[in-house]
Amino acid sequence: MAVTLVNPTGLPEVPVYRQVSVAAGSKLVFVAGQVAWDADGVTVGEGDLAAQVERCYLNVATALAGAGGSFADVAKLTVYVVDWTPDKMPLLLEGVARAAAKLGVTPVPPASLLGVAALDVPEHLVEIEATAVLD
Repeated sequence: MAVTLVNPTGLPEVPVYRQVSVAAGSKLVFVAGQVAWDADGVTVGEGDLAAQVERCYLNVATALAGAGGSFADVAKLTVYVVDWTPDKMPLLLEGVARAAAKLGVTPVPPASLLGVAALDVPEHLVEIEATAVLD
């Protein structure tokens, strides 16, 4: 595996992600921001943040598989949430947990969470991009 996830001593341990990823592979994969579209371009979970987060993670996994990788190869995630407020965290975590259960993984690479005013279409509540490293 090309990516090792760690929580260095001296930094807080956050249950939903690791603070650092150490990448030793030779192939970088940059996954464009994934929104809650199905394969036909139809928005999944309109108005439902948890459902959209789940779909975004599943789409990231599909993109990674297309490059020969998986969530185990993710070095960094960036999550953009429309009109973010901390009270939305349980819905975000619910979506991550549902995706993790479907994928059979615990996706906990370092992540940045950014609140944004809007995304590409009004129905989209979240967008997730990934950087992965493969051997």
